[in-house]
Amino acid sequence: VQLQASGGGLVQPGGSLRLSCAVSGLFLENYAIGWFRQAPGKEREGVAYIHTKNGSPYYVDSVRGRFTFSRDNALNTMFLQMNSLKPEDTAVYYCAAVVGDGLPHLKSDEYDHWGQGTEVTVSS
Repeated sequence: VQLQASGGGLVQPGGSLRLSCAVSGLFLENYAIGWFRQAPGKEREGVAYIHTKNGSPYYVDSVRGRFTFSRDNALNTMFLQMNSLKPEDTAVYYCAAVVGDGLPHLKSDEYDHWGQGTEVTVSS
């Protein structure tokens, strides 16, 4: 199983980035998936989740209305569109997956498979 995250970079405040996570070795549609981030000196935190095959994304308050989480089951890829970026969004972003059971999975220790992380820096 491999999750390959990409799309990070340096962007000015107010800018946008689109993160991708290409998955191999499992069928993404059978998994609950999430994006997490870890800022320097801070614990890893959840950003957005999709718990079921056709479920709607759930966002944490700090990103709701700015980030959009989606997945393309045909491509076995998940995406995180990030708009109106703020300096406090600076972090390494990780994609993650766990076998779907219909239940919410909000904690990082519930996830079995992780991407390697892609760094996002929001700075002028």
